Amino acid sequence: MAEQIELSSPPFDSVSTVRFSPTNPSHLLVSSWDTTVRLYDVNANEQKSKFDHRAAVLTCCFSDADHAYSGGLDTSVRELDLATEKVNHLGQHGDAVSTMRHSKDQNVLITGSWDRTLRFWDPRASTPQQSSHNLPERVYQMDLVNHTLVVAMASRLFNIYDIRKMDVAAQTRESSLKFMTRALACMVDGQGFATASVEGRIAVEYFDPSPEVQEKRYAFKCHRQTIDDVDHVWPVNALAFHPIYNTFASAGSDGTVSIWDHKLKKRLRLYNKYHSAVPSIHFNCDGTKLAVGVSYNWDDGDAGNKTAERPSVFIRTVGDEVKPKGWSG
Repeated sequence: MAEQIELSSPPFDSVSTVRFSPTNPSHLLVSSWDTTVRLYDVNANEQKSKFDHRAAVLTCCFSDADHAYSGGLDTSVRELDLATEKVNHLGQHGDAVSTMRHSKDQNVLITGSWDRTLRFWDPRASTPQQSSHNLPERVYQMDLVNHTLVVAMASRLFNIYDIRKMDVAAQTRESSLKFMTRALACMVDGQGFATASVEGRIAVEYFDPSPEVQEKRYAFKCHRQTIDDVDHVWPVNALAFHPIYNTFASAGSDGTVSIWDHKLKKRLRLYNKYHSAVPSIHFNCDGTKLAVGVSYNWDDGDAGNKTAERPSVFIRTVGDEVKPKGWSG
């Protein structure tokens, strides 16, 4: 089996999000700055459906095998019927929709926006928007594990919620990292989360506020290289935890993807470098594949974009390199 395949018919502009189905290990959503969301069957290497939007799409997620959601710069929250390609407009934010997650347990869609709100939606209800929660800053990223929602905002702020009682944040924190938060992902065991910054660092955090657990928090440097005696530091754009082993992958503007064992504080693998920055990564539900979105990241402005390669989406088959040492699951 090939270690990696490249999907045919990728988006025409930068990839914003790659997201596998929670139930079908071969179905992948890809949202893009080319104003589309595309559904692929990665095993067949074919595009199954495509949804056009009015502006760049920043985020997407599945709710079940046949339905997904998307949002972006046009501020609209959409439900996508993957079988019929019908689009249902659920409502609007006041500014760009930057991130979204679906809670299977609560059967709600949660969206975050630059308008400084979190909103909860139930597409089956006559009025889909169920609630709106004001925040102190713009929402950049969020992730959900069980009932715990972690929201990363501008000004390096974090709120942690129990989504069953959203009247008040369970915890508010300031980032352990000195620079802007670029990525966030929750551990699959529900113990904590990892965050990453534009300045080549990752922090590993834990939910339990007790001092003995908080002492385990740490941060480390990554996605850096010394070239001709000059230290180069790249943003860490994406993080993804493996659904079985709870190790995690990081991806950066240096075009590299690494696998980390956060318990041993050790890198397990550095994959070969890609042709451009890596803005988004995601493991499939059975943990056999890693989707890697690769595209120009605008560090060199419009001039660099004119000579950049067309975006790519690679599907990497993963093996023992994602297992923690001594795993006996």
